[in-house]
Amino acid sequence: MAEAAAPPCEVWFYHLERTGLDQALPELLEKTLQRGWKAIVRTAAPDRIEHLDGWLWSYRDESFLPHAPAEEPGAGRQPILLTTGAENPNAADALFLVDGAEAGELAGYQRCVVLFDGADESQLQAARGQFRALKAKGHPVSYWKQMARGWEKQA
Repeated sequence: MAEAAAPPCEVWFYHLERTGLDQALPELLEKTLQRGWKAIVRTAAPDRIEHLDGWLWSYRDESFLPHAPAEEPGAGRQPILLTTGAENPNAADALFLVDGAEAGELAGYQRCVVLFDGADESQLQAARGQFRALKAKGHPVSYWKQMARGWEKQA
């Protein structure tokens, strides 16, 4: 009997309007870890890794998110990796794309989360292009908007 193909990776687009990436990303990463998943945060900006690395240790006084930049020794054992690369060395279930990072190949991921700033026209246009391209590849896509009472699925 042939092995069933893995379902395509779900792609969720998060339109940031009420908070910035620094507030939204840790919350979404916490939920990812609560599911028992590992994550990769991919940025298109190498200098952003240093910022995110420091931020995820200190964003809240009473907790932190265990993570490492992908270039560090033993990074593959980390539950969250920060990278500019397309690899998945920690066998992550979730891929977070920030700062306009490209999705690339999504095989092996259960979910891809694209976070973009709704006030930045270039990020908005890039996200729209990614939405169309990923939908055309057969990925189930959904669009979430940041509202006063939290995230609401719009499409």
